[in-house]
Amino acid sequence: MLLDAHLSAGYKANPEVLRDFDLAIEAGEIVGLVGESGSGKSTVALALMRLLEFRGGAARGRLHFQDRDLLALSDRDMRSVRGREMALVLQSPLSALNPAMRIGSQLSESFRAHRTSASQAGPDLLELLEMVNLPRDPNFLDRYPREISVGQAQRVLIAMAIVHRPALLIADEPTSALDAVTHAEVLKLLAGFNRQLGMSILYISHDLLSVASFCHRIAILEKGRVVESGSAAQVFTRPTHPYTKALLSAIPQPVFPLI
Repeated sequence: MLLDAHLSAGYKANPEVLRDFDLAIEAGEIVGLVGESGSGKSTVALALMRLLEFRGGAARGRLHFQDRDLLALSDRDMRSVRGREMALVLQSPLSALNPAMRIGSQLSESFRAHRTSASQAGPDLLELLEMVNLPRDPNFLDRYPREISVGQAQRVLIAMAIVHRPALLIADEPTSALDAVTHAEVLKLLAGFNRQLGMSILYISHDLLSVASFCHRIAILEKGRVVESGSAAQVFTRPTHPYTKALLSAIPQPVFPLI
């Protein structure tokens, strides 16, 4: 088991955003976490990365990742996990990138933050751009975030997240700001990392159709708790929980199998 979590988490104003939240992810698996706005999806991402404390929140319970209890790690040890073994891609790429830094500098900084020695060679930035379907062009590295499109900015964030080939990539609504064509291209890109690098992915989304086409397994989140989980085909064709049935009633039937 790559990740095994049983958590309750929240903030001072709302301490029970997640209540007995259960999630397990196997190595090489793509898991979709689906829920409506306010269900706690982004809190899940922050809790798994142990970032809630920087938002005035806290998590308690069990959070095992690669045979370690992340809740028991020191802040220093947890910093070595973030980015190198577990990485997060957020939904607002232009907000996540530093507007005062060039793209190449931000990609290089992502590597330097987790290199294990001063002599360790950095990645080939042009090769990294090519991996995320960006132009293999030195001029692109010299641009600022304001000089690229939203779709390109999202790919830059993905490149920053995969520079260390993490075992788990958490993608929190990574396509919500993208047009339909770019949305499909980003999902295809992530699916390629899963197949080629064996990277596990937690794909957090409200978009049931993209989850159905992309994920091996799906977990349905309602008010901070997983109320149903199973294979994509099982959840979409044989739902058991009333909340799942209500979500599915509003959309056309998805097309299987994976991208």
